[in-house]
Amino acid sequence: MKMFRRLAAVAALALAPAVALAASAQEQLRAFVATVTAATGSFSQYTVNNQGRTQPAQTGVFSFQRPGKFKWAVQKPYEQLVISDGRKVFQFDPDLAQVTERKVDAAIGTSPAAILFGSGSLEQSFEVSALPPKDGIEWLRAKPRTADAGFSRVDIGMKDNLPVRVELLDSFGQTTRVDLSGISANPQLSAKEFEFVAPKGVDVVKM
Repeated sequence: MKMFRRLAAVAALALAPAVALAASAQEQLRAFVATVTAATGSFSQYTVNNQGRTQPAQTGVFSFQRPGKFKWAVQKPYEQLVISDGRKVFQFDPDLAQVTERKVDAAIGTSPAAILFGSGSLEQSFEVSALPPKDGIEWLRAKPRTADAGFSRVDIGMKDNLPVRVELLDSFGQTTRVDLSGISANPQLSAKEFEFVAPKGVDVVKM
C-alpha cells in the first residue's frame, strides 16, 4: 500500500507542463488541468530515507488520459506497473507474481492523482504555496488537507514550460525525487494503452 501510494502520488504530480513563460507554477498547474487531456514521457526516480541513505534509481515511462486513465511503468532495475483504466487501479509486481486491484476512488481519493488524472480542484484537496526559485527552476508546494494521504507534501519544479523535477516527502520521512524528460502533451493514444489483464498464474488481490 505504501509503495502504491508513493508511485501513484509521484505519477500524478509528475506531469505538469507550464503554458505561459511568466506564469507561476500554480497558474501553470491550473492551466495544465484545463488544457492537457493526455501526455506521455519518461522518468527517473530514487528515494532517500530519513537517515540519508539513497535507494537505487528506477527508470521507466508514463502516460495518462483524462478522466482517470494512467500508466506508470518502472522498467529498470526491476519491473513494476501501476495502471488505471478509469474505473480500477492495478499494481502489478512481476517478481512477486501478484496484482493488487482497487477501485479508482478508493485508490486515489484526494491524492495528487485525483487532480492530474481527473478534474478536481487543487485548492480543495491541498494547501498550495509558492516556493523560491532554485537552480533556475520555479517551484510550488502542495500539502494534502487530509491526514491519511500517505505523504506530507509534494514540491513541483518547472523550467522552460515543462516539469523537470518532483520531490515528494512521505509520512515516514522519506523523500522520493523524480526527474522527467521527453514529455509529449496531448498525443494520440491507443484505446488499449490503459487496458490490463493479469497474466496466468498471478495472484490477484482485490482491496
